[in-house]
Amino acid sequence: MTMTTDWQSEAESGFHTVGDFRFDDGHRLDVTLAYHTLGSLDADGGNAVMLLHGTTGSGRQFLEPSIADFLFGSGQPLDASRFFVILPDAIGHGRSSRPSDGLGPGFPHYGYGDMVEGQHRLLVEGLGVERLRLLLGTSMGGMQTWMWGERYPDQRALMAIASLPERITGRNLLWRRMLIHLIESDPAYGDGRYGKQPAGVGHAMALFQLMAGSARHMASDLRSIDDTDGQIERIASQALDCEDANDVIWEFDASRDYDPAPGLQSIRAPLLAVNFEDDELNPVELGGLERAIAKVPHGRATTLPAGPKSRGHQSLHVAEIWCDHLAELLDRTRD
Repeated sequence: MTMTTDWQSEAESGFHTVGDFRFDDGHRLDVTLAYHTLGSLDADGGNAVMLLHGTTGSGRQFLEPSIADFLFGSGQPLDASRFFVILPDAIGHGRSSRPSDGLGPGFPHYGYGDMVEGQHRLLVEGLGVERLRLLLGTSMGGMQTWMWGERYPDQRALMAIASLPERITGRNLLWRRMLIHLIESDPAYGDGRYGKQPAGVGHAMALFQLMAGSARHMASDLRSIDDTDGQIERIASQALDCEDANDVIWEFDASRDYDPAPGLQSIRAPLLAVNFEDDELNPVELGGLERAIAKVPHGRATTLPAGPKSRGHQSLHVAEIWCDHLAELLDRTRD
């Protein structure tokens, strides 16, 4: 497939401010919600779709060619000439309000519930859309898709990618807490009041890449100590240039309130869950997806086998391997 569209320049950007936003912990703050859009909204609003990104990401991740070319191009499942595509930055991410905007450690410790509320406020109040043709999320966004299905059940279709609808425990909880401790235990962190980014940010993001990557590809790419040390240094350097310590802590801590399992029976919209066989963040051998989807009235699930183009958890960025399942969901939920 040959594509020439520059999706970054095609997208329109915008901001919506929610005054006196009430966080679940009781804090109140004027919150700015950033987003990008592709295409135009129909008069009846029936062509609106929203895509939710993962932890540390932003809506712009969906504009990368490995996703956008296979979703938004002519004849693709979410052809931008037919759909109005909304790509929000969740609270704490991208250009939406976050600790690094100035409050630092004084920024409210938001949770996934706050992020979902912000997305809904942006959709309804900012963009005037009452019902989505499709809500699709990847990783953290996939987790929030399950929450959307419970809180706002009138969407026409839901697709959750690389996620599980269950409270975070075990290894998944362990590495998240380790990541946070790597930053907080760095003396340079200074309880969140630092002059420059502490080195712990680089170590934390290296751990994140270890957990999110593909063991098969790491076996071929990291053949020596020099190769491995070089990758650690590149990840750390990029993190120190691009990430903020408080932002990262808040992003990973936000999952503490996540537990849609008790309400899965209340999801009314057709839901398709897609996971990956080589995704170590959502291990197939624990059987969580199969147990959960059986409780969703109109739910279906599939686990895609590992293949030449899969990348572990990061297979979510390779839309070529899952876009046909999206097309099938859209076809199945036509009026």
